[in-house]
Amino acid sequence: MPNTLSVTAQTKWQQSYQLLLLITLLLIAVITPFAATSFGAANISANDVLQVFAHKVLGLGENQGVTERIIWELRLPRVLLAFIAGAGLSIAGSVLQTVTRNPLADPYLFGISSGASFGAVVVLTLFSQSILWLSLPLGAFVGASLSVLMVLSLCGKNLSTQVERMLLSGVATSFMFGAMASLMLYFSSPQAAASVLFWSLGSFAKASWSGLILPAVIVSISTLVILLFKRQIIAMRAGDETAHTLGINVGRLRLSMLLLCSLITAILVANCGGIGFIGLMVPHTVRLLFPGRYPLLLTAAIGGLFMVWVDVLARTILSYQELPVGIITSVMGSVFFLFILSARKAKRA
Repeated sequence: MPNTLSVTAQTKWQQSYQLLLLITLLLIAVITPFAATSFGAANISANDVLQVFAHKVLGLGENQGVTERIIWELRLPRVLLAFIAGAGLSIAGSVLQTVTRNPLADPYLFGISSGASFGAVVVLTLFSQSILWLSLPLGAFVGASLSVLMVLSLCGKNLSTQVERMLLSGVATSFMFGAMASLMLYFSSPQAAASVLFWSLGSFAKASWSGLILPAVIVSISTLVILLFKRQIIAMRAGDETAHTLGINVGRLRLSMLLLCSLITAILVANCGGIGFIGLMVPHTVRLLFPGRYPLLLTAAIGGLFMVWVDVLARTILSYQELPVGIITSVMGSVFFLFILSARKAKRA
């Protein structure tokens, strides 16, 4: 009887804790668009942001002139693109870790980001600027798909038992595509090389309302498809044999999800450049906060909010300069990666 009461009390405490977390996240989600938009080189207060939102959305108040243009045409699209990028990369990382049963899987470590970057670099250096809106995402997707196929061919069939081999295959593929991209830049003009180098480090500086359409559509549709196959994806966490007994075509589902994650990564790389480790950090953090569950939409929301504030840090950490977002996420992600490795080592011991 005492044990039953203690389990019940622990369950109620866990439910209360998770409810408090959800309320906190909801408040952060409400505050973030207004607070994040007020940060930048121009001195704009939160009150100015509220007035612009009231004028643009509700039709109240007067036009704020230059301040309104900065907020509505520059900063707000940037905040939204950062949210979409964080949400998409977090979803891709969560799905990759589930379908491969590899806790270290991530679009960056898996080589998908490097493949997408290589495809985008080929398009940027060889094709006309007038067709970049179409050729850049297509080139990034082709490169990302090639990376996935290479990793799968190197790992063989039993992916669930080859965690280290898959990770090494992804790292090797990443280095190969990185070297090929560097070779392309070596033979390009200095101006093109400089612009591509800054882009490859990850940035939301070129965000615009028209540029939000394709990433938002692709990430939304891909998330909807993943949610439709949520039960099958969760079943793969128990192993390939268990999923087979439930009537799931494991090979087809795994390949489909990997290509879908490649599509998400390619679109985001084409618009934002290479941003690493988001797909590794956010899913693990969500599992720590909400153990025993698979809250995909919550993972997307936390990833989006996290990316927005990382971008704010990138814009404000240096005076009158902007630090590439990819540098910050790589520093944070490498520490997180070492933490996961040490935790796995302690678990085995």
